[in-house]
Amino acid sequence: MLRVLAVDDEIPALEELAYLLRGDPRIEQVVTASDGVAALRDMVGMISAGERLDGVFLDIRMPGLDGLDLARLTSGFPNPPRLVFVTAHEDCAVQAFEVEAVDYLLKPVRADRLAEAVRRLESAAPVAAAESEPEDVIPVELGGRTRFVPQQAVWFAEAKGDYVRLHTGEGSYLIRMSLAALERRWAEAGFIRVHRSTLVSVRHISELRFDGGRAVLQVGTQTLPVSRRHTRQVREQLVRQFRERPLSMEAGA
Repeated sequence: MLRVLAVDDEIPALEELAYLLRGDPRIEQVVTASDGVAALRDMVGMISAGERLDGVFLDIRMPGLDGLDLARLTSGFPNPPRLVFVTAHEDCAVQAFEVEAVDYLLKPVRADRLAEAVRRLESAAPVAAAESEPEDVIPVELGGRTRFVPQQAVWFAEAKGDYVRLHTGEGSYLIRMSLAALERRWAEAGFIRVHRSTLVSVRHISELRFDGGRAVLQVGTQTLPVSRRHTRQVREQLVRQFRERPLSMEAGA
């Protein structure tokens, strides 16, 4: 079953496309966006939340961020969705397939032709299949721009209500995701819970020390407390992780 996004700045055309897609038994969910910026925002939100997006049905000529520009931006995603262009213009087909679209439909869209596009979408190989597991990348919005923060750049993550703030050597970024969801997502990548509100990358820990009986970590240029509840688990995990690499452990006065 496919989860797709439909994008068109003409509302009647968008509603018709969404109606036809929802009538296809191979489609599980259809999300709609009425312009390229809204579509990018929806995609960033879905990826940040760990939701799957299999394909995007998008118009080409849209004000602001057009379909081809949006397609080029999605190519930077860690697992980019497959693309189907739905347009009234015949002159952009070459450019569409240059961004690896799986199909190119002309308006008005016929139900049988859309069904064929869904079949191609379903059978198409992922756009950026890698031989090994790709590194996770978190997209964040910064003043109308989208920045991709690689997992390995994150020192630690801090819970902020319904959001998480990612701290890196270059700055911090706020994403809409729970700390528990991020912990599950990065559990196999060396991120450990050191406090109810803090998740830390083991690769960036340079020191574990004890001040007044409380454990403290040096993570990048930051000093972070370890809760009593997590101290034993953190120390045991660090010993396992750094068996091949010396870790400074000091006792406070």
